[in-house]
Amino acid sequence: MQQYPSLLLERAVDEFSELPGVGRKTALRLMLHLLRQTPEAVDEFADAVRKARHEIKHCTVCHNISDTEICPICRDTRRDSGLLCVVENIQDVMAIENTQQFFGKYHVLGGVISPMDGVGPNDLEIDSLVERVREGGVREVILALSSTMEGDTTNFYISKRIKDFDVKVSVIARGISVGDELEYTDEVTLGRSILNRTALDT
Repeated sequence: MQQYPSLLLERAVDEFSELPGVGRKTALRLMLHLLRQTPEAVDEFADAVRKARHEIKHCTVCHNISDTEICPICRDTRRDSGLLCVVENIQDVMAIENTQQFFGKYHVLGGVISPMDGVGPNDLEIDSLVERVREGGVREVILALSSTMEGDTTNFYISKRIKDFDVKVSVIARGISVGDELEYTDEVTLGRSILNRTALDT
């Protein structure tokens, strides 16, 4: 077991290693890097993290993260409000935006239906999605969920919830390999998948 010359260092390493993808060796390297910085630089780093955690909000419309109650994408009148792209998480919004191929609006579910993980429809932002469709103005819902069993289950559930509304339901083209996560897909493939989306066959 790693021995630390400082209990304060050990505690900091413990905290860093709780981050996804960060093992104890990486956590130690990060902490030693911070110890080489000026106190002012470390204070700025810590303040940026603290402010992000306490001040970043979730958009009241699409549930993306934002500095304001309504995010810039939802406020942008140049974007097509009739196109609503449904994604699993915030990283997926960022991935699709990086393709520069989609100019509609988004709806972030906050996950996918996964009974094995104890995640049901009520744990996701599905009711608010149905309400947005019910309010009118949406002509197409693009289901841009990962091509996994859980993603397909969520696609099917959402399509059943909105089938009585006058709205087209499509899924992104399967240029993305089955089982792949959207955020790890290259931008060209993801962009083409959005452009070549197909009607959802229920």
